[in-house]
Amino acid sequence: MEYRKLGNTTLELSAITYGAFAIGGNMWGGNEKKDSIASVKASIDNGVTTLDTAPFYGFGLSEEMIGEAIKGYDRTKIQLLTKFGLVWDNSNQGKGEFFFDAEEAGKKMPVYKYASKANVVKEVEESLQRLQTDYIDLLQIHWPDSTTPIAETMEALEMLLQQGKIRAAGVSNYSVDQLAEARNTVNIASNQVGYSMLNRGIEEELVPYALKNDVGIIVYSPMERGLLTGKYFKEGKLKDNDHRNGYFQQFDLPKVKTFLDTIAPIAEAKNATLSQLVLRWTSLQPAITVVLAGARNAEQAMANAKAMDIRLTAEEMNFINNALAKI
Repeated sequence: MEYRKLGNTTLELSAITYGAFAIGGNMWGGNEKKDSIASVKASIDNGVTTLDTAPFYGFGLSEEMIGEAIKGYDRTKIQLLTKFGLVWDNSNQGKGEFFFDAEEAGKKMPVYKYASKANVVKEVEESLQRLQTDYIDLLQIHWPDSTTPIAETMEALEMLLQQGKIRAAGVSNYSVDQLAEARNTVNIASNQVGYSMLNRGIEEELVPYALKNDVGIIVYSPMERGLLTGKYFKEGKLKDNDHRNGYFQQFDLPKVKTFLDTIAPIAEAKNATLSQLVLRWTSLQPAITVVLAGARNAEQAMANAKAMDIRLTAEEMNFINNALAKI
């Protein structure tokens, strides 16, 4: 495993970071608790010391399971990354910017983007309790909130830094302009954004900005929610309540399949899976600090960690990039 410094902080994160969205259950068709906890433990045991979660993932369940899973490990050798700013509970209903209707137990649950100073403080206390820890390594706003001034939100992060409740402040899904504004108030360590072989929009503005200003980039959905594993083209059937049934339709699926078939021989030559090859390629892109990879069980977690063992030559990288250009 490689460990990389996050932006201009002293935090060292594992290049493959455990993404805990799927184990929360909501929007992913559910998961067994014992498998979820086993996947976290297997990640840590195989060098993935950084765990990224959020209150919204399972409406608190993901954070709770991570808190349970890390018992018995040296907390100082694990980096907990979580977020704030998506609210759904009754005390905050209707506050902030409406985002979408989630489903919980078959019922619609309105979710709002809400990042007021008071709410940031409230959410952090709740996250600390669920994670069973007294500090968070990196706290990130989950999505921009148009109803709260960026400076107000960032003032809350600065206060939490001073109190020692967080070690670093980050943002997620911020544009370059929003990121620059946030940095006027607090030192921003990173921006967490979507990025993959099929979604490279950040390369135009964010990547150059991050390189120039020593801001880390944490990327989510590098596998495009499983599409780039190739399994969808072999199995094809997802659970009816799996959001990916609609998500995958944005892509030219025949071209994606052709691309995966084209690069598969490289994975085979490395005794690796397509998933591992895709993760490794992503980790080698400019300005990318860490890559989030989800796992539903211990086997998937171990496979994700081993992606960093792959060595790719310049010729192999060029071959992959040329194949990508045809999508």
